[in-house]
Amino acid sequence: MKTFEVRFHYPDRNEGTVESTVKVEASSLPGAVGKATREFVKGLDRKQRFDMNKNGLEITAKSVGTTTEAPTGTSAEAAAS
Repeated sequence: MKTFEVRFHYPDRNEGTVESTVKVEASSLPGAVGKATREFVKGLDRKQRFDMNKNGLEITAKSVGTTTEAPTGTSAEAAAS
């Protein structure tokens, strides 16, 4: 699994501009954007969702790294055992 950082940005009626960053683990970029978007939208109230839909939501995503750990032993050590 890879770790992605997804940033959301939309204009709001009260706060001006709302920005949020969510870190998610997913196997691909589209999967990460989908997961992060669901998490982000769950945290909004009805008026914020309306503003987001009316004014547009800007999504920026980038890969931060992988979360899979490399095996501690080398293949040569495993073959020798």
